Amino acid sequence: MNSHEIENNVKNIFKNFSKENFLYDLLLAYGISKTSITRLKNGDFNLSKAEGEVLYKKKVFFREEETNKLLSSVDAVSKEERILKHKPRFAIVTDYKTLVAKDLKLGKNLDIPIEELPKYFSFFLPLAGSEVYHSSNDNEADRNAAYKMAQLYDLLINENHDIYNSKESVHNLNIFLSRLLFCFFAEDTEIFEEESIFTNTLVQHTAENGNDTHLFLNRLFERLNTDSAKSFPAHLSGFPYVNGGLFRDKIDSPVFTAKARKILVELGELDWKDINPDIFGSMIQAVVIPEYRSDLGMHYTSVPNIQKLIKPLFLDELYEAFEKHQNNAAQLRKLIARIANIKFFDPACGSGNFLIITYKELRVLEIKIIQQLISLEKIPLFTDAFTTSISLNQFYGIELDDFAHEMAILSLWLAEHQMNKVFDERLEGYGKSKPILPLKQAGKIVQGNAARIDWKCVCPIGNYDEVYIVGNPPYSGARMQDGIQKADMDFVFHSFKKYRDLDYISIWFYKAKKYIEGYNAKSAFVSTNSVCQGQQVALLWPNIIGNEVEIAFAHLSFKWTNNAKGNAGVTVIILGLRNKSIEPKYIYTDKLQKEVKNINRPLALNDIHIC
Repeated sequence: MNSHEIENNVKNIFKNFSKENFLYDLLLAYGISKTSITRLKNGDFNLSKAEGEVLYKKKVFFREEETNKLLSSVDAVSKEERILKHKPRFAIVTDYKTLVAKDLKLGKNLDIPIEELPKYFSFFLPLAGSEVYHSSNDNEADRNAAYKMAQLYDLLINENHDIYNSKESVHNLNIFLSRLLFCFFAEDTEIFEEESIFTNTLVQHTAENGNDTHLFLNRLFERLNTDSAKSFPAHLSGFPYVNGGLFRDKIDSPVFTAKARKILVELGELDWKDINPDIFGSMIQAVVIPEYRSDLGMHYTSVPNIQKLIKPLFLDELYEAFEKHQNNAAQLRKLIARIANIKFFDPACGSGNFLIITYKELRVLEIKIIQQLISLEKIPLFTDAFTTSISLNQFYGIELDDFAHEMAILSLWLAEHQMNKVFDERLEGYGKSKPILPLKQAGKIVQGNAARIDWKCVCPIGNYDEVYIVGNPPYSGARMQDGIQKADMDFVFHSFKKYRDLDYISIWFYKAKKYIEGYNAKSAFVSTNSVCQGQQVALLWPNIIGNEVEIAFAHLSFKWTNNAKGNAGVTVIILGLRNKSIEPKYIYTDKLQKEVKNINRPLALNDIHIC
């Protein structure tokens, strides 16, 4: 459900306004299932014993209130232990003329005439899970953490002069930073059972001058990789076994100074539960790439841009299947099984943005299908009938940069944990996620050069597989390529004429065509529109578009924006490839979708030809 649909739903509340049903109509407007609303009305989900109150765990507290007590009442609610222990996101009080509400997580207030609620519908968007895809241009939690990590990184580099002496030592530093990030996130998001256990133990068991911090971290990381706590001191035995490969290899932590230890403690004091793994990986990647430092996070790909690619490639069709079969439980279960077997592959995955957003979108769709199944099959409450069928093992990637590769693996773990919490909250009483620890393999992310690696060795494909290739590969125009990239072009296109006039991204289009040909697979890449211009059209596209493969959809030129302070400033298109089909072809702009008979080989100064 998008924000426009929610806005219309809220407007409809006032077309046939009912005081008795106002709260229930409001929750329905934000996508809470009819089954859950019925349970709330019947008292199963209402945790308040007071007459006239509704307390819906992790969602909302509601009470009708006298006009002159609205403000004082909502303030009192925000401090009342019997209410707060159930962690409602919102407190709402109303006399049905005025509505006063408080976001108990962010501390924001709303005080409006009740009929103006449609204007302020966005205040309650967290009820619809909008924070799963928070798209602020200045995510404070991510930025604070990234800047602190940059400070720590610089201090460690200065103190450990040999840290960049070899490829192995650089890799070890990348692993070390990934381990720190995991510990910070784990202690704030209930992966570690005891809140702040990492930071508190660090403070209590290391000297302020920092000279034993590396020894503490070495011993802690060893504990996190050991199934039994018997051989460890009491202050480490409270940490769990993590596994997953993150702590498997023994590496020596860098030496700390007093200042570096202080920054480490300050990092632990940040609120890591608000970190977005889909943006944070890119921001932390900027920590170790000096030329990105001027704007940490600038190279992050925004959620709306990623959706422009994944929606026409596969997500729209999955939602259409959901809508088509929403009253057929057997077909809905088949749809879940289908989703659980699809492979998603990004052969230039960076720190994992496309894979992470794809994963989140699929988990959200799965929740919607399960909610519909609960309603259709009248499944009893508190049966824990459902667990997620979607696995990180469905996600494949190739990344050249070592640190980005490590961040992609870590970010997928963090995304899984966040979505498990969403799953448990949305399906409370009907589903329960499996514990994230010990960690399982976080996708199949390979470090290497995607131009040289056989993609089918990374993401195997067979006759019964369904595979979608996604991503935003490196561009590098024909005159901007470095020596390695030129060698890659020689390796892939040695039999082509004048291939040195092609953009570097041409490699990905050509290899995608070779991968999907003859299989149940599709691909879509973001690309500069230069591949649709001039001599590149005749050089590239006859080798891709032919009797077997065609362009299935295209998104016309738009600015490639991001979630940081500025924009990437690149004009791009999106091109989707598939095997020849009688299915419709579409052209997209930011606001329109147009069905067309054919999409020609791209040839235009600005956009592509349509016929």
